[in-house]
Amino acid sequence: MMKTIPYSRIVETVRDLCLQAAFELPADVGNALKKAQRAEKSATGKALIGRCITNFSVAKETKIPICQDTGIAVFFVELGDAVKIKGGTLPRAINEGVGRGYTEGYLRPSMVSDPLYDRKNTFTNTPAIIHMEIVEGDSLSITLAPKGGGSENMTTLCMLKPAEGEAGVISAVVNTILKAGGNPCPPVIVGIGIGGTAEHAVKMSKKALVRHVGTANKNKKFSVLEKKLLTKVNESGVGPGGLGGSVTALAVHIETCACHIATMPVAISLSCHVARHATVIL
Repeated sequence: MMKTIPYSRIVETVRDLCLQAAFELPADVGNALKKAQRAEKSATGKALIGRCITNFSVAKETKIPICQDTGIAVFFVELGDAVKIKGGTLPRAINEGVGRGYTEGYLRPSMVSDPLYDRKNTFTNTPAIIHMEIVEGDSLSITLAPKGGGSENMTTLCMLKPAEGEAGVISAVVNTILKAGGNPCPPVIVGIGIGGTAEHAVKMSKKALVRHVGTANKNKKFSVLEKKLLTKVNESGVGPGGLGGSVTALAVHIETCACHIATMPVAISLSCHVARHATVIL
């Protein structure tokens, strides 16, 4: 039996997600920051993280955006094969919801319609970036992960040779962190996609950012690598705000996919300390 979800319900849901993500930091990220403040050895870094924690509390209470950069609206959508949208298409509903959420919530619109020649603001923060997957079942899962420009600019794709192995992955990640410095507003979450194709690796690295902070990869070898990378990243000395310290990252999350015998794509995405995301299942 098909489950029918009205177009208008999706619009309203996405509108609410935009406001929730802008005003409320997910509990797992907030707890990770409190843990990071206790662990940070630098007095400056400890104080900076404390300011971030205070900022999150004020944002939630006053309904003011956690960060003035309210981000590109990036969605990860899982559409059940027994779900029918009545009254319009799902992408159109998502974009209408984003337009309403950013306009009604007075969130800064950051999207320009032409990326090169005529960079005029669309004033609705649309179009959204929508990654959609068809899955079994009668539910619709929508995750919004607003992505700020500072952290987005630090995204890296490395097409490694398979022979470079684990050492090559570690080097790519650490070099990305060192090059990024304070630009992505650390402490960050490091999302890594290994395998697939170039574009799929980047998608995986983005999706890795919305995993519950600190949850381990189900594959033992990759969960060990996550821990090893977190240690290496925090030994980089970049620290909170790029001002030096012992906590540069809150977590490292790896997602993987099968790949061609001659390739090993490694994509690295960084979230800022405002690792915003919100999910709803209809």
